[in-house]
Amino acid sequence: MTDKIVKPDSEWRRELTPMQYAVLREKATERPFSGEYENETRSGTYTCAGCGQPLFTSDAKFDSGCGWPSFTAPATNGNVAETRDTSHGMIRTEVLCARCEGHLGHVFDDGPGPTGLRYCINSAALKLQPK
Repeated sequence: MTDKIVKPDSEWRRELTPMQYAVLREKATERPFSGEYENETRSGTYTCAGCGQPLFTSDAKFDSGCGWPSFTAPATNGNVAETRDTSHGMIRTEVLCARCEGHLGHVFDDGPGPTGLRYCINSAALKLQPK
């Protein structure tokens, strides 16, 4: 992991689209089945739309049917952070970019092997860098 990125809110607003800002900085969620990468099949690396840090690879992507891009594991240990989320009357594990602390989505323990995890990630939080 590289050094943390900290910017004033005004800078994030200038650099991100309204949807990216809502997801990454305000913890919003895209409508299911509406994101750019939900049905993406190209090979490559998914980076953080806020800071460019590598987060997930296409090799770990799978179709979970949940309406958001899903991955079995992060690309690199330490690039993704997790924290307890008790919003909306639920207890979940929130997934954040470890570099800029942008909200990515949530991780659940109902995924396929080998990890058994499903990282359910908003497309607006990602940028695909094709191979």
